[in-house]
Amino acid sequence: MIALITILIVIAAIALVLIVLVQNSKGGGLSSGFSSSNAIMGVRKTTDFLEKATWGLAGFIMVMSIVCVMIRPKAGTGLPKPEIGTQTIPAGAPDMSTTLPAPASTTPAQPTTPPTE
Repeated sequence: MIALITILIVIAAIALVLIVLVQNSKGGGLSSGFSSSNAIMGVRKTTDFLEKATWGLAGFIMVMSIVCVMIRPKAGTGLPKPEIGTQTIPAGAPDMSTTLPAPASTTPAQPTTPPTE
């Protein structure tokens, strides 16, 4: 489900980039190409459509981003949390319940005979 939402967000982002590139900051843009023939859409209607499409796609991206974050699996939900004071041992761990011998001393032994002068 997250992959589908991510794909929709990417498609909407590409469409948003294309729509913004078509627009002109001074109000011309795509509508300036229709200045000689306004048979299908008027200049003002083209600008209104591009502005509404820009706001709609931006809103869609924001909503889908929030939905994607809300439905993603939370970190650490796969394992139960241990109670305080208990110790959990992994399944494949060796049995450490037996006592191990003390490690050998690494300090040099003191000489038993006094040094001769």
